[in-house]
Amino acid sequence: MSMMVADALSMQSDDVDVLAGAVYAWCAERNIKLRSQQGLSVANMAIDLYHAGHQTQDDLLVALHASEIH
Repeated sequence: MSMMVADALSMQSDDVDVLAGAVYAWCAERNIKLRSQQGLSVANMAIDLYHAGHQTQDDLLVALHASEIH
């Protein structure tokens, strides 16, 4: 099991909704497919940022923008 899947499984459904919403919004803004390597990279970064304390969708998006992932 990948680390990302293990992390996601250990979260509550509200947490997953926050993460999914942020990743979806990020990818939609940049026309990135969710199931692409870039999409996976953003998801991994969002999980790390969530664990670092960015626990709302808006806060995650700000943190993702600040990290300048392309």
